[in-house]
Order: sequence, then structure tokens, then C-alpha cells
Amino acid sequence: MPLMRIPYTAPLPPPSYIPASAASTEGALHALQSFLTSTKHGQRGNGRTLLLTGAGISVASGLADYRGSNGTYTLNKTYRPIYYHEFCASHEARKRYWARSFLGWTNLNRSKPNPAHNAVAGLGDLGLLSSVITQNVDSFHPRAHPDLRTLELHGYLRSTVCISCRTEYDRAKFQADLASLNPAWADFLAEMLDSGALTTENPEERRKRGLRTNPDGDVDVPGVEYSSFRYPACPVCLNKPPEGKTVDVDKDGAWVAKSPATAGVLKPAVIMFGESIPNPVKLAVENAVDEASRVLILGSSLATYSAWRLAKRAKEQGKPIGIANMGGVRGEKQFFADLVNSGDGSEGVRCAETLETFLPQLVDRIRQTGFTPSPIIERVMRNPNFQPAPWA
Repeated sequence: MPLMRIPYTAPLPPPSYIPASAASTEGALHALQSFLTSTKHGQRGNGRTLLLTGAGISVASGLADYRGSNGTYTLNKTYRPIYYHEFCASHEARKRYWARSFLGWTNLNRSKPNPAHNAVAGLGDLGLLSSVITQNVDSFHPRAHPDLRTLELHGYLRSTVCISCRTEYDRAKFQADLASLNPAWADFLAEMLDSGALTTENPEERRKRGLRTNPDGDVDVPGVEYSSFRYPACPVCLNKPPEGKTVDVDKDGAWVAKSPATAGVLKPAVIMFGESIPNPVKLAVENAVDEASRVLILGSSLATYSAWRLAKRAKEQGKPIGIANMGGVRGEKQFFADLVNSGDGSEGVRCAETLETFLPQLVDRIRQTGFTPSPIIERVMRNPNFQPAPWA
């Protein structure tokens, strides 16, 4: 079996504050304003900032995060995400995944960007950002700021994709197919929605109702048996199976595990644990780091290596790092080891603020001070020959 990188699960230290004044909201606002508008590092990039965001920016949209405010996996200690090889190899594992996803999709689908995402749009409108890389799979960033380049590092839940032919399908339509194939489950979902068990945006209230929720739209209901759940096959592969492979379905069109049925399996269009990020995406995010002058991390503990390595890449290039996250961050000391704690924030910032209130304040502060882009930013914004990174 190939080596798989798993999330960093060890307890993380409490957040530090850099500069020291960033321990207060007013100090953090001043420091991040200096960080975002500084012209000191324009020669190391395009003069603008790359945002790297995690689950913490979406909590205010009613979605859970994995680690909680203390930066450890304490919100659902028994949660074990499905791994890619398990999903591909096991029909029973896929039943369990799609049953739990079926229950969680409704809340995820009707959730929407919160003021933190809208503030990111505001920072983009000010000319301060070059692009956004998000670890989140909720698609809130592209919805909130469609004109600001967004790269979804770990994919997205708005689609399913066939493992065999790579055809994508709309997740909302797939949900309707799941309901048709599983009428008893559809009735159960309707009962939970009527009771308010899935409609409350308070994670603690959901736990009181016996539910465990996770940021990927997964809902665990204790005591539920998943083996009866059915899911459809890929229509393209069903109509024309790949050479040497077959697709078997029952009379209703549900995928059937019959040898040699080896194709037509649909998965969420996300990068599962143990699954490799496609090379075009790796190239795109690396280019995004390389072209920016600094990196600001919002709502992420950098527990996944795919995100942590991007911050490490920026630091190795001598670019300032900013972090706004309520809990600890993996390896954060190395990002600030060379900074004095009495600076103005232009060389680096570490603070712990509630993003849905803090980021709108930051945008208002920058607007009120009459910020104008630096000359290098102006050149990037106005140069018709400027070529953005080759986004996948």
C-alpha cells in the first residue's frame, strides 16, 4: 500500500501573539492592516497577498470544524473519515459514506457564505489579494467572490465524479437520485428535518439530539444500519463501460457489487484522505504561492500536509506569513522565529480572532484610511499582459 499522509492529530500549543499588541482586537487590526498594505516585500512577488483558508472561516455558516477552538480533534473524538482506498475497494464502505452524506447534504446545501467570506471579497476589491487557496469543500469562496481567483485545494462537494471515466455530476441532482433509491431513508431525513435536528446551526444542539456532524457534510446517527442504502452508477459507464470493465445495476439502477463489476463508481469530487491531489492543482497552488508577496492563513491549523507545505514554501522564499486562527497551528513557531515581538505586523502577524466579526472590521478600517494600491500592485492590476497562474 502506498504511503499516505494523514492529518496532524497531536495537541497544538495555544496561539501566540505577534506582534505582542495583536493580543487585543485593536492591535490585531492594526497589525494585519500593516501586513496587507506593506510595500516592503513587493520585489518578492506581485505586491499582493495570497489567502490560505481552512474550516474555521466557515463555522459561522453553520458548518462544524474538526479541531475546535483548542486546536485538537475534540469535537468528535470517534470520527474517522473514510480513506480513498476503502471507498474504492468496498461496496459496504460506500453505502456507509453515501448514507451519512445523504443525511448531511441538506444542511450543507442550504448553508451560505458568511461575513468572513464577504470580507475576503472586500479585500479583493481593494486590490490587496492575488488569489485564494481554500482547504474547504463547501464552495463558499467562489460563491462569495467569483471575480477573485479561488483554488479549491481539496476539491468540492457540489459535484460527484466517476472514478472510472471522471465525468462529474451535480450533487443536488445526485441527492434526488439517492432519495428515489432509498425511500425509507428519505422519510427518515424528512423526520429529522421536521424535528429541527439538522436545521439548527448550533453544533452543541445537534449533539444533544444524538447527531455528530463534520465539515464534509457527514452526519453520524448512532444505531443506524447502513447496509440497506443504495446508490446509482455512473450513467456514462453504464451506457458504455470502459474497455475490459463492467457495470452492474439492479432493476432500479442502483450499483450492484457483482464480480466482475469494476466500473461506474461515483465518489464526491473531493480529495479524500489517502488520495493524491492532482498534479495540475499542485502546480497551480505552488504558482499562487510563488507569485504572491505574502501569505495570510485564515481559520486553519495547517493539520494537513498539503496546506502546511504551502506555508513552508512561502517562508523558505522569505515571504511574510500571517495567521489568524483561534487555536494552535502546526509548526507555527518556525514561521515567526526570526521576528521581533515589537514590530508593526508588516513582517508577520499571529492573532486569534473570530473571523466573521474581525475580517469585516479589517476591511472597514482599510477603506476608512483611504488605502491606495502600491505601484507594483497597480502594475499588476492594470497591465493587460499580466498572465495569472494556470489554474486547473
